[in-house]
Amino acid sequence: MTRIERYIFGTALNAFLSLLVGLTAVIWITQALRELDLITGKGQTFVVFLVVTGLSLPALVTVIAPVALFIAAIYTLNKLNSDSEWVVAAAAGMSPARLMRPFALLGGIVALVVALNTIWLMPASFAQLRHLITQIRADFVANLVREGTFTELDDGITFSYRDRAGDALLGIFLQDRRDPQRTVVYIAERGIAADVDDGSYLLLEKGSIHRMEQDRGDGSIVTFERYAVDLAAFGPEQGAILYKPREQSTAALIAPDPDDPYYQTVPGRFRAELHDRLTAWLYPIAGIAIAFAALGQAVTTRQGRGTAVAGAVIAMVVVRVAGFAASSAAVGTPAAVLAVWAAPVGGIALALWVALRPQQSAAVGARIGGALSALNPLHLLPAARRA
Repeated sequence: MTRIERYIFGTALNAFLSLLVGLTAVIWITQALRELDLITGKGQTFVVFLVVTGLSLPALVTVIAPVALFIAAIYTLNKLNSDSEWVVAAAAGMSPARLMRPFALLGGIVALVVALNTIWLMPASFAQLRHLITQIRADFVANLVREGTFTELDDGITFSYRDRAGDALLGIFLQDRRDPQRTVVYIAERGIAADVDDGSYLLLEKGSIHRMEQDRGDGSIVTFERYAVDLAAFGPEQGAILYKPREQSTAALIAPDPDDPYYQTVPGRFRAELHDRLTAWLYPIAGIAIAFAALGQAVTTRQGRGTAVAGAVIAMVVVRVAGFAASSAAVGTPAAVLAVWAAPVGGIALALWVALRPQQSAAVGARIGGALSALNPLHLLPAARRA
């Protein structure tokens, strides 16, 4: 690259990194505040809190990177023009295509990062997050239950304890209603969670077990001095974690498991998620192309740029909203996959045509403006009356 191209690339890169770090930090903090309950209410360590919130960073970067790149391109183009650097470069004979090279390089780098993120890193982080949250929920004694409250651990399972004495729980109540035909209630004066032979158990002391059968009018009560309840029986079964489409690998989306319960219920979500990942890298390029189409032409400082910036923002919003709408439609309609690709590709193609052929695009714009003006009924009035 020439010196001016390196200068443009460095300016755009610095603006992009500043925006990416700043926006990601702000949104990550808002997400992290929502997870403070891991420490305050579920007894987790600060390390677990950082891991859970950190696993959301790939998804944040995927969403924020195209926006940060678009804003950085708008800022850089506007700065170059306001400092008259754009005018001097154009007057020196640099074509729009050459001036666009630094932006294209930066857009390609960001597109590559977004592609790697959406295809590999983001689904892996979501899957790990699902696994970690499932483990936290499975260890319900230490993580979910607060003293003096009745907590619904899962469908049909209620747990409570009166107080703590060190590691021991006092006044334990555990009700299991998962079987519609039978209800089992465990009541104990004292209990402690312990790991024995690679298993987790709740060791109860001085209590009773109450069983009530649906088809029997009476129940049974068994008292005990010590009794061990297997906590694994109240958590998810091994391998029973149900991963959503966004939490599955890209290979699993390409060739879904026909026995996957989620795939059997909503197979269209797998299709929509797959093409969302495959097209995500196009949006950074679309942002660069739209920004350059709106602000890529050198103008004097007397000419305002507010309209061009507003037009670029509207165009980018339209392209992104069209992508979201097409993705939603692809869940129920396989043909909508074409629209998922058409939204970013069409935005890029149209923006490049406007950016690299300004004369033709200006002529088209004049015709459109004339057509809109012709639809205005005020042009039929005499000039004096219009005034």
